[in-house]
Amino acid sequence: MTREDVTAAILDARRAKGLSWAQLAAAVGRHPVWTTSALLGQQSMSEDEATAAVALLGLDPACVAVLTECPLKGSDADIPTDPLIYRLHEITQVYGSTIKALIHEEFGDGIMSAIDFELDIERVPDPKGDRVKITYNGKFLPYRKW
Repeated sequence: MTREDVTAAILDARRAKGLSWAQLAAAVGRHPVWTTSALLGQQSMSEDEATAAVALLGLDPACVAVLTECPLKGSDADIPTDPLIYRLHEITQVYGSTIKALIHEEFGDGIMSAIDFELDIERVPDPKGDRVKITYNGKFLPYRKW
């Protein structure tokens, strides 16, 4: 059973059972963003987390072992074609150098961790149409000199 097989089974079972990502996160005991990422193949789960998700989804217990493996992280290197994912890519293309300059000005020469990292997504009501608020919260890691 491959990671792709397990992801497909997760998506099919979630749809068939009418479960939300938030419901799965509650069963796993983690944040909805992290849980969704893990179930889509981008994080490794503990055995307890994977067992909870597999049980709720009614999947083959063999899926637990796959969900606990260290995944190959990252998306396809090609420019994304899904409109929502493309817009996130576009934001980085347009504002990436600005974000980099402002982080360097505020913190110095370094990076924002994608390992010691949290992400949150919120709906913000607005009379002109609800807005999406995405928060990246990563530890600053200065480059080491030697």
